[in-house]
Amino acid sequence: MRRLASPFGIGAAATVVLAGVLALGGANEYFFFAGYVVLQFVVLATAWNILGGYAGYVNFGTAAFFGIGAYTSVLLFKSLGAPLLVQMAAAAVVTGLLGFGTGLLTLRLRGIFYSIATVAVIFIAETLMINWRYVGGATGLQLLRPAPMLPFETYTRMLFFIMAVVAVLAVAIARYIEISWIGRGLRALRDTEEAAECSGVPTLRLKLLACTISGALMGVAGAPLPMYLSFLEPASSFSLNYSVVALAGAIIGGTAHWLGPVLGAILLASMQQIVTVTISSEMNVLVVGVMLVVFVVAAPDGILGLIRKLRRPRAAAGKP
Repeated sequence: MRRLASPFGIGAAATVVLAGVLALGGANEYFFFAGYVVLQFVVLATAWNILGGYAGYVNFGTAAFFGIGAYTSVLLFKSLGAPLLVQMAAAAVVTGLLGFGTGLLTLRLRGIFYSIATVAVIFIAETLMINWRYVGGATGLQLLRPAPMLPFETYTRMLFFIMAVVAVLAVAIARYIEISWIGRGLRALRDTEEAAECSGVPTLRLKLLACTISGALMGVAGAPLPMYLSFLEPASSFSLNYSVVALAGAIIGGTAHWLGPVLGAILLASMQQIVTVTISSEMNVLVVGVMLVVFVVAAPDGILGLIRKLRRPRAAAGKP
């Protein structure tokens, strides 16, 4: 009961309730259209941080898992007419297995060599989808949305609420990993992998587990994309923008804590949406680049690290 009544549990429940109230309220439809994107990047940044932040393996392959999740969803919808929740569950399984398989092939690499290998996964996945005509090939596939589930008035509102639930679940998983023996093991191998192995930490097993969970969450984030856009094509589904924003969100917020990617993704994605409306959608990449450079130079530990630095002088001044 104490665990269920923890501040995190109360906050998670309040977030889901608030999302439901907003989705059933009278807010402008664009709010849900943009809010979905912000929540989507919260999931991606949180998923990236499980492997890239906790374990220290910088992964640029987010777009591959995101795109495969989207195409898994399309395949099930086109062939079986599967509902969205089934599509998302299948996407989690497929991309989780993809993460496990990719981990077996790449996690023995270190540093930049691992990062380059993850980029290659994107191009392989995109090439396969370009040449698969059943899911639209290079020209893409137009989709007709089914009716939204009750009590939601529009499909966009329903997707907003579903993505809010997914975001809360992703953060809860990341938090559990951080405070559990898994997180301690991942941090040990991030600091010194050789020393962790000598201490009995099952480094390969932990890395594979992190890669599998991270890939599954990225796939779940991508699964609703076809219904969100009513269209899907390889160039945008496997865009490197997903990889860059997921990485940038985690770094801007801070990779050492589960809350960091949440704060970073909300700040970054919200800024992108504001710039899209007020200036131009072409400026999105510039926003990511500028914010990433500013935080890497001025606050390398992210927003959370900056908050800790600001608290230290106050704490020191309060001591007798």
